[in-house]
Amino acid sequence: MRKILLVATAAATAAGAAWAQAPMDVKTLADRQMRGTARFMSMGGAFTALGGDLSTLNQNPAGIGVYRSSDIGFTLDVDILGEESPTTKKSLTHIDVNNFGYIGTANLSNGAMETFSWGFSYSRQNSFRRQYGGNIANVGTSLSNYIASFTTGNAADMEFGNNYNPYFDSGADWASILAYSSYMISPLTSGGYMGLYDYNSSNLNGVNIPATSGDASFLVNESGYTDEYSINFGGNVSNVVYWGVGVGITDMSFNRSTQYGEYLVDAQGVPAIQDDKTMTYGKGDVDNVWGVDKTVSGTGVNLKLGLILKPINEFRIGLAVHTPTWYNLSTSYRGWTTYNYRQIESYTNDEAFWVPENQFVNGSDYTEDAYMEWKLRTPWRLMVGMAGVIGGRAIISADYEYDAFNKMHMKDSYGNNMDFFNSYVGDAFQAVNTLRLGAEFRITPKFSLRAGYVYSSSNMKSDYRDGNLDEVPTDGCDFSYTTGNDTQYITCGVGYRYKGFYADFAYVHRHRESTYHAFSPFSDPDYQTTAYENPHWVDFSPTAKLKQNSSQLVFTVGYKF
Repeated sequence: MRKILLVATAAATAAGAAWAQAPMDVKTLADRQMRGTARFMSMGGAFTALGGDLSTLNQNPAGIGVYRSSDIGFTLDVDILGEESPTTKKSLTHIDVNNFGYIGTANLSNGAMETFSWGFSYSRQNSFRRQYGGNIANVGTSLSNYIASFTTGNAADMEFGNNYNPYFDSGADWASILAYSSYMISPLTSGGYMGLYDYNSSNLNGVNIPATSGDASFLVNESGYTDEYSINFGGNVSNVVYWGVGVGITDMSFNRSTQYGEYLVDAQGVPAIQDDKTMTYGKGDVDNVWGVDKTVSGTGVNLKLGLILKPINEFRIGLAVHTPTWYNLSTSYRGWTTYNYRQIESYTNDEAFWVPENQFVNGSDYTEDAYMEWKLRTPWRLMVGMAGVIGGRAIISADYEYDAFNKMHMKDSYGNNMDFFNSYVGDAFQAVNTLRLGAEFRITPKFSLRAGYVYSSSNMKSDYRDGNLDEVPTDGCDFSYTTGNDTQYITCGVGYRYKGFYADFAYVHRHRESTYHAFSPFSDPDYQTTAYENPHWVDFSPTAKLKQNSSQLVFTVGYKF
């Protein structure tokens, strides 16, 4: 049985449509990148105990209490993205406004409260821009067999008729309807459905019927962003305790376009139209593409609290807590196919015979437009940090961050818990542990050198990353997903100060390896019933290893007054 979140969307589209939002997408939406000012990024973002930077409004709001004057700044980020599969390299360059903001400070000097500060900032928390693709040789199974494995019900319910649209008028899975209407699956007389991939060769009346073989290709384009608008307040108590509180308002837009193509030889159930206009099914070649275009958008809100303690001038300790971001989101998608079948032999009354090679069936099809509204609670975040000043010229800082990805939570638009989703999150995801290290050395009163390193663990448990567990939930018609490993950043930069003016530059290198999965591993009953010599169920899906190496050139200019 297909393990998937099904949500009735009668209130949003038409009665009878069923839809899902996949945990794999939620993982992407809740993820965060290291972004901020050039000084912040060049020191690996290790600012939990430092403060005094516009980026602290999004990290430790107590950093605003460190200010003794006002500040206004602007940051530009040039992203040079590189993604590599074993067969294909993709590159993409774009420019983001990483950060701009203002902090105002009032010097109170009343003995206890030395200063009070307020600030506003815009920051890009995540850029979803990504493009990757490649080829997969010897797939060993087919997307059609995966769809057939969870398709149930009467085939007649998936056929279009006068004033009858199965997408709205039946309870059938939309992926099953699309696969059936594009000849990817066909009903069996014994019940259930058959995909295109035949796992075993056989012999019928002296005619050899070869097993299916084939290759696949994939292409994924993602775009969009998560932006946060922060409003913060903080202060300085006796130059020992710095406090801050902030409210973040987030705006999200995520677009994903996927294509997965299969090129199968000697596939089973290949259709052809004979001279008498009747449809026959037999062996043949297949060139199919399955695609999905999807958009997720919405807004959210969160709260941040922070403290920085400075027991002595040379040492600081920082602590920050971020509540989850509570999102109201909407998702829309459309699935589509293009198909091209060439039948080379068919079977009637247990006799095999050749049919002309010009017997083609080709075309395209698509689903109706699906729409869903839902609610998401992202992980809690906890940060602790330490920073030391050496000789008045050098700074060394270290941060640890804990993100409770296994505590993400989803509800439908009516506020009802999505129990299967929440259960799956606890089973598949794990907390993320992040270590950030940063250093700065002031060469002269005007020039500084900086460096940093960041390590962030994967938010998925190893069994899911390695493909050892089956039935990964996917949404609607969008079956592909990636499982990521650890992420590392290596950073460096320079800074210039002249009176109140400052200019900073950072170079950031990001590396992460992941695995593309064309669809969930699954158990194929068709394999069970045909593989008499060595019966076992297929329990895998076509995959490809991905390596992401990206570079960022970050520029910040500002003025303190």
